[in-house]
Amino acid sequence: MSILRRGDEKFHYSDGSHKWIPPDPDYDQEVWNEQVRQHQQGHLRNERPKVRVQRFV
Repeated sequence: MSILRRGDEKFHYSDGSHKWIPPDPDYDQEVWNEQVRQHQQGHLRNERPKVRVQRFV
């Protein structure tokens, strides 16, 4: 089970893994990488989750 906060969907695939490819091909890859890194830091800080997403196999 992955725990996502509201708005985290753009950083995750349906399996809970992180998207390292920007959603828009014109988006700056370096900027996207930094946003994903900051997003991951939020996971590591155990920020209070607002949405729970379960993956059914």
